[in-house]
Amino acid sequence: MTATEPRPDLDPRWADMNSVDRIMEVQEISDAERDEVIHVVEDNSDAIFTWNYEKGERARLNKLYEKAKTSQWNGETDLDWSIEVDPTQILTIEDPNENAWFRENPDSPLYKMNDEEYSRIAVEGVNWRLSQFMHGEQGALLCTAKIVETVPWIDAKYYAATQVVDEARHVEVFAKYLDTKLDGEYPINPHLKMLLDDIINDSRWDITYLGMQIMVEGLALAAFGFMHGLTEEPLLKKLLRYVMSDEARHVAFGVLSLQEVYESLSHNEIRERQEFAFEAALRMRDRFLQQEVWERLDVPVRPMVEHLLNQPDDQKEFQRLLFSKIVPNCKKLGLLDAGDGWLRDRFTDIGVIQFEDWADTSEEFLEFDAVNQDAEAAAKAAATN
Repeated sequence: MTATEPRPDLDPRWADMNSVDRIMEVQEISDAERDEVIHVVEDNSDAIFTWNYEKGERARLNKLYEKAKTSQWNGETDLDWSIEVDPTQILTIEDPNENAWFRENPDSPLYKMNDEEYSRIAVEGVNWRLSQFMHGEQGALLCTAKIVETVPWIDAKYYAATQVVDEARHVEVFAKYLDTKLDGEYPINPHLKMLLDDIINDSRWDITYLGMQIMVEGLALAAFGFMHGLTEEPLLKKLLRYVMSDEARHVAFGVLSLQEVYESLSHNEIRERQEFAFEAALRMRDRFLQQEVWERLDVPVRPMVEHLLNQPDDQKEFQRLLFSKIVPNCKKLGLLDAGDGWLRDRFTDIGVIQFEDWADTSEEFLEFDAVNQDAEAAAKAAATN
């Protein structure tokens, strides 16, 4: 069975999860939507006050809040924007096997592309990826502001408020990098846009956590780490390191909060969360097919999407590594095996279940603490001198 053939034994909602038709249909948006500057989404949530100001009732959330207060950074002064960037040299490591699959396979839309053409694909790919990071960070900005408004615990409101500041800073630095070091940005990918709309539109505050903190932020943390490992461009490398430091706390915030909530939900309520998580996973996977890049470069979009979906399993490292934070965190929350193990089966279907025993992010954020690590290193250097 190829990647584009549906599985007959799945519920109709999921049977076509690898269908090119399903993926391409999402891309069919109007010119008005492409050109919009203001996008309105109905927010159905209630604003919740709490008159219980007892700080530290949830000790692990309080620990996260205290860590956030000492881990703030300034995108204007802590990053060296004077560094000149060559867009063709941002990603210095490529997989020769993957290149060969695209450039030497007669069925590939990129067959026999020359080095200059392929270099342009790499440049546009970086531009597109950073653009989607920026749009996703604005989604996180709105969602975390919504969490401040809707979560009933004071410790969670305190921490979420620090994350609002983090997300504003992330939008700012990605926008500045795109504007000053690259050739402008791409519009938001429709798959990502639909997911953000659904997260914001849902009235349940735990869905905001699940959709943003676990799924979107979890994938972002893995994607930032992947790009951080592939670039030697010093400005972007430090930018990504600092953003990852924040993101690890954000994902931990979701894990620590939802553990308590999901222990008390019914079987049907948990199944709803499992299905929401899987739909989010599919949308994020489909977003990384980067259809907008192929369209801009006049590469036939549908054949390119089909070719990407049918890549050999040993050449899908990037797509799979994107789930390296999501799967263990879903397991930590009990979503992977709840009920009849529905989400485990779905993650098996898309080839990412192997990450289930990787480190979850509930305490991992301490390893990512870039601000305090840099401060300690500077203090040691000063003492040595």
